[in-house]
Amino acid sequence: MATEGTGAQAAGDLGRGWKISPSISIAPGETAVLGEIDGPGVITHVWCTTAPHRAWRSTVLRMYWDGADAPAVEVPLGDFFCQGWNTFSQVSSQTVAVNPNGGFNAYWPMPFRTSARITLENVSAEDIILYYQLDYELGDIADDAAYLHAQWRRSHPVPRGEVHTVLDGVEGAGHYVGTYLAWGVNDPGWWGEGELKFYLDGDDEFPTICGTGTEDYFGGAWNFDVPGQGYTTFSTPYLGLHQVLRPDGLYVSQQRFGMYRWHVADPIRFGADLRVTVQSLGIGPGHHNGLPHRYRPTSDDIASTALFYLDAPALAQQPPAPDLMTMEVD
Repeated sequence: MATEGTGAQAAGDLGRGWKISPSISIAPGETAVLGEIDGPGVITHVWCTTAPHRAWRSTVLRMYWDGADAPAVEVPLGDFFCQGWNTFSQVSSQTVAVNPNGGFNAYWPMPFRTSARITLENVSAEDIILYYQLDYELGDIADDAAYLHAQWRRSHPVPRGEVHTVLDGVEGAGHYVGTYLAWGVNDPGWWGEGELKFYLDGDDEFPTICGTGTEDYFGGAWNFDVPGQGYTTFSTPYLGLHQVLRPDGLYVSQQRFGMYRWHVADPIRFGADLRVTVQSLGIGPGHHNGLPHRYRPTSDDIASTALFYLDAPALAQQPPAPDLMTMEVD
């Protein structure tokens, strides 16, 4: 592959054994196979970068385990690496690192027993250049090693008074390990009062785990608002508000945020089924003006990526595959 496609022309006259172009070109509508590996083994690290950056929301990353027809991972490339807004933002966490200028790294362990297959589909109308590397080990894996799964959903917007579903349709035993939200605000005022709820093993009306607010779930407090500086970004090993995109007074009219939480030290284990939701909920508008100061539903733009490990390589039901219009950053 190194001497085909973008690698067909060697750099200068250095000859064989010297660097040429370790990348591939993916045509519109094409799905590139990034790796096919016979097992058992475990993928330990994925690195990649694209040209252009807008490919982050016009390509779909898929991962298949042990010959399954359905992908366990089916997520826009950028969202898998916490870059859902097509704009670079540094992430310095244990399992995901995104470095200048668009170097994507993932360290989620990805075990497989018989085979692993990773693809990237270009759903845009332009050619995309991809540089990438997959690092993996071959050898026996633990009998109870679970398969990595990731799902993407977007509510654009969340219907007023309803919730955004982060994850649903999961049946089997496993543990939930991560949430990334690309959150676009459509209402003025504070937007992050929504509770993250985890419905485990038959929970119906009431979840086993219910958070206290969106910024609390992602490790912050008091609106992420530091007096004198406003929204303040942070990126730590397990959680962060790594991205704040502010209005420019012209065409960029809405605030947008990127937040992640990795349940590595505190996995959410389930034995039979799992469902996760988040409320689009703000507060206001009253403050000493006669209007009630209250929680109120909003209709924000929420795109979520949910990561979990499961005892099966594929699910019986999955959300619709991301398409270009659904992924559009507008």
